[in-house]
Amino acid sequence: MVKSEFTSLSRNAEHMSVGSNCPSWNRHATSAVQTRLYHSTGSTPAEDDRISAPRAAKAVGLLPTYLADARAVEQYSLSTPNGALQLSVAENQLLEDLLVPSLTEFSSTLAFPADAIYYQPTQGRESFRKAMAAYLEDMLKLSKPMDADGIVVGAGCNAVLENLCISLAEPGEGVMIPTPYYAAFEFDLVARAGLSISPVTTMEYQDFDRESNIIPHEAYYPNRASLDAAVKMSLANGVNPRILLLSHPQNPLGICYPPEVVSEIIDWCREKKIHLITDEIYAGSVYRDDANFVSVLELASTGDGEALGLGPYIHLVYALSKDFALSGLRVGALYSENPKIRVPLQKLNDLCCISSHTQLLVEKMLTTASDDPNVSWTQGFRATSHERLRKRGDAWHSTLDELGIPYLKGTAGLFVWMDFQEFLPAMGSDDERERKLYLELLKEFGLLFTPGSSMKNEKPGFFRCVFTAASNEEFDLGMKRLKKYVHAKRS
Repeated sequence: MVKSEFTSLSRNAEHMSVGSNCPSWNRHATSAVQTRLYHSTGSTPAEDDRISAPRAAKAVGLLPTYLADARAVEQYSLSTPNGALQLSVAENQLLEDLLVPSLTEFSSTLAFPADAIYYQPTQGRESFRKAMAAYLEDMLKLSKPMDADGIVVGAGCNAVLENLCISLAEPGEGVMIPTPYYAAFEFDLVARAGLSISPVTTMEYQDFDRESNIIPHEAYYPNRASLDAAVKMSLANGVNPRILLLSHPQNPLGICYPPEVVSEIIDWCREKKIHLITDEIYAGSVYRDDANFVSVLELASTGDGEALGLGPYIHLVYALSKDFALSGLRVGALYSENPKIRVPLQKLNDLCCISSHTQLLVEKMLTTASDDPNVSWTQGFRATSHERLRKRGDAWHSTLDELGIPYLKGTAGLFVWMDFQEFLPAMGSDDERERKLYLELLKEFGLLFTPGSSMKNEKPGFFRCVFTAASNEEFDLGMKRLKKYVHAKRS
């Protein structure tokens, strides 16, 4: 696709999300009426010759506009040194030198059984699911073993999340998500599943110094008051909330919710009979010792019955895209001990199975020992990853400290949450002011960050920087460009 087409895509996506005649999906909860539009099959005779369905265009309108913006500008390279640095998409480029040789070796010694050429169990090969269970037990530090039959592996976290939500809620019912949240959740949960997203705002319900220039971690913690308020708002909008989706560690904030916060959420969900889905895709990227990360599965485990004793309302989704930088392999997993959805999940997964070859390769990776008999290959890999994440994170934090830009000191994930309110234009709505600031950073200084408005942040002027999305050279250039921007704005 040529640049002019990318520009057209960007404009169309932006128009669909913020235009006066279109639903404001990028700023507000999706209503039950909007959701039903995705499942309307009615047509008139005059429409019979159309070459696409309206819901296809509406699905595209759910995509974050910053993705189109990234495609619409010239990217940085050695031949285009003035191009934009892509620091908005959560990919990890710090581990390629470790992964490629290891995967090549695993592939070269991989035994390929005859049965692998035929149809596979839709939930995944049994040996692979057992390997995934063992890996998750170790990585999440679970005190009890998982039930491998409760695991379904599929082609990415978004695929298994969509299937799980389809199994738990009907079209038009609600998914509550604490803000700010991963922008693509709106596409993942609305485009085909037809669910309605209800943002859970938190700042009004937390006690912190509102006169301070720095917004603390706890301002973003959900609690009973904020969850009750979100339910009330959802019902007022005609949407019955069925699911609470928790990103833990949190994307885009780069922090872990304290165990007491998570325990309160678990208790609330069980009392209200609202399903809690914990997205722990960054659980293997907790890179600071003081993070105090405890998996929802560990905190929700009751010790009753078999496996973890989670009951029917607690579920997990995970993938290898972030912790292992394997977004191209498309390996996701969900875990649930709800017997009512086990068979539906297996059948739905038929549309997004992982190839047997990929399952065999990843199984070998997860079960390989290292040169140290006391450490598995994955444990050694994670240790190196954490060291590199700390180094990158510390470098970006130091730059922000030097410039006096407020931010959340992250403990997990691939990003840092930055407060650029100082640089917001004076005139316009919150959305307009942030959009102008975002485009100024992108077009005049070549810095492409994720805008907070795309993640339903409560205040304008916040951005997510993915500090792992660049090579060492690009990362250093990004810090230089940021300094240049701040000095120019303050001069």
